[in-house]
This record gives sequence, structure tokens and C-alpha cells, in this order.
Amino acid sequence: MKKVEAIIRPEKFQALRDKLAEIGIGGITVTEVAGTGKQKGQTGVFRGTTFEIQLLPKIKVETVVPATKLEEVVDLILATCSTEKIGDGKIFIYPVEDAIRIRTGERGQDAVL
Repeated sequence: MKKVEAIIRPEKFQALRDKLAEIGIGGITVTEVAGTGKQKGQTGVFRGTTFEIQLLPKIKVETVVPATKLEEVVDLILATCSTEKIGDGKIFIYPVEDAIRIRTGERGQDAVL
């Protein structure tokens, strides 16, 4: 099993959620986050005063998938969330040793699916 963690633009989240559901990925965790990378923030103006926004809002989407679905999920995230502009985000992939469903005690892929 693999954990896929994607940091994406907030406006891309709904489309990504719908596409993941279409391929049978229903278990996701979503967190509102803020960060900066190559974008280096933005300049804003409030009541005539210019200021720097150092951290930009992003959405972190996490899911655990069977290793056999990994490339399909990664390709779907790339296709759905790419605008080909700086600030599209990143995808991180981690190995998952085990998963346990607390309610039933199921382990492994049975706990994830």
C-alpha cells in the first residue's frame, strides 16, 4: 500500500474529488494548508498599502491506495490539477506498512478499501 499526499490549488479540489470517486477512491483526508515554493507569495494592496502575502492557501489531499492503483491515482492527480503554471503543487508518495480499521479490526488493504 502507498500513501499519496497531494498539495493542490484550492479551486482544483472538487474536480479531483469527483475524479477519485469515479475510479473507486472514496477514502480521503483533506486539510486546508498554506505554503510557499517557487511562487514566493504574492503582493497585495489594502487601503492603499502594499503588503506581501508570504504563504498561499492550498489544499492537502491524502489517501492510501493499493500499490497496483498508485500510477492511476498519480496520473489522475496530474491530469486534473495541472494548470502548467507555478503553484500547481506537489505529490508525495510514502510506503504504508499496515492499516487497521478501528471499528472492525480489519487489516491491510481490507481496512483501506
